[in-house]
Formats: sequence, C-alpha cells, structure tokens
Amino acid sequence: MEPSYDLVANYHAHTYRCKHASGTEREYVEKAIEGGFRIFGFSDHTPQPFPGDYVSSVRMDLDELEGYCNTVLDLKREYSRDIEILLGLEVENYPGLFDPLYEILKDYPIDYTIMGQHWTGGEPEGFISGRPTEDESVLECYVNECIAAMASGRILYLAHPDLLNFYGTDDIYDKHMLRLCKEALRLGIPLEVNLLGIDINRHYPRKHFWELVGQTGNQVVIGTDAHLVKNVYRPDLVKRAYEELIIPCGLKMVPDNKLEIRKIF
Repeated sequence: MEPSYDLVANYHAHTYRCKHASGTEREYVEKAIEGGFRIFGFSDHTPQPFPGDYVSSVRMDLDELEGYCNTVLDLKREYSRDIEILLGLEVENYPGLFDPLYEILKDYPIDYTIMGQHWTGGEPEGFISGRPTEDESVLECYVNECIAAMASGRILYLAHPDLLNFYGTDDIYDKHMLRLCKEALRLGIPLEVNLLGIDINRHYPRKHFWELVGQTGNQVVIGTDAHLVKNVYRPDLVKRAYEELIIPCGLKMVPDNKLEIRKIF
C-alpha cells in the first residue's frame, strides 16, 4: 500500500504582494482545505524599513502590511470551522534593519516569522544568496546572519537553509554549514526541506547539506513555499522529498509537520 504524502500543516506560502506570486489568499485557503491541511500559514516576504527611496522588487511594501494582515485575519475567521489559518512573515536578517523591522511588526497581530536569507549582507547592495559563489566570506556571512536571527528567539524555523549557492570545496562548506546546523539544534530551530526548490530544480535542496543535517540530528519540516495556488497541495513533491532526501539522509521529521507557535513579541 502506498503511504500517504499529504501534509497536515504548512507554514510557508506567499501572496501576490511580494510581486512574484499569483492567486488570491482565498484560493490558497480553499486549495489547502481540499488537500486535507489542518493548519495553513501565510508567510509572505516581509516589508523592510529600507532607508532612502529604495523599493524592493521582491517583497511587499510597508504600506501593504495592514492590508495583508486584515485579509488573512478575515479568512481566518471565515474558515475557522474548516482549517486553522495563521498569519506569518518570511523575514531576513539585514544589517541594521532586523530590530527596526520587529519594532514595526510588534504593532501587528503576527503569529510567527520564518527566516529566509535571500540577500547575504542586505538588499540591494549585498550578495544574492542563490547566485553561485566560491567566496568563503560570503558563506560565512550567510551562516552568521542566519545564526544571529535564530538566536533572537523570533524565528519559528529556517527556510531553505541551503539557499546559499556555494560551489567551493566541501571542507569549507562543511565547516560553516555544520556550524549552522549545530546552532539550530542547540536553539531548537527546525530546518526546512523546500518543495519549491524540488519542483523547479533549483540548486537547493542540496543533498550534501541534508546529509550534514542527518549527521547532526536537527529537526526538519517541509515547506511548500507556494507562490502559485497549484503548489499549495503537492503530494508528488512531498513523495520526492522523502525518497530523495528525508529517507536516504536519515532526517528527523517534526511529527505531522506541526509546530508549536511561540510568542515573538
């Protein structure tokens, strides 16, 4: 008998406000209900309090935050008998902006934040984490920024932790990524196997990284990272995650993919 690859919970999904996703929040919720989810969290790319007149092309603007919160909260009330909807954000630890961001967020009913460090050293001047590099200093900076965010006590889990596209030697990669894994384990922060990366054949999930995770014994969650309605419910991708990474790397999955939501303010 084929095992079930349905998910009970997902905490990683986006909205059109990030400028690179599509579909309405209602469509995401109804797809999640159709797929049998009991918990579904929105975690769109956070706005950032950038200095000057810089406007990011890959995240919501600050003046969209209230509308985002209100939309998700309205759906939370409307569908309360069918599914638990959570209001989250995917944040980044940009130098000088992390604490100011949470000063802004404390005035909103945010349930949780996950961490996804897409720019190492900060947007727009920093290094895009998915760009190939053999520079050890970039890898070290990425790991340092992730660890500092996790140590803040504000992060539910670390999304696509293998995002940094380092192609230098394994001994350098292992030195820094093992440090990340060990600190995540010490802090009790799960690491995410990202289904979007599997779906569109990105450089992550990187099997070698997950072999390190298996050795370290971190807790692991699955995140759909849905930017399209059709990707909310993808048991085919969950199956691939198990067959290609979770089983061969001996990963310790969070039971039912269900996390305890802790207060961040």
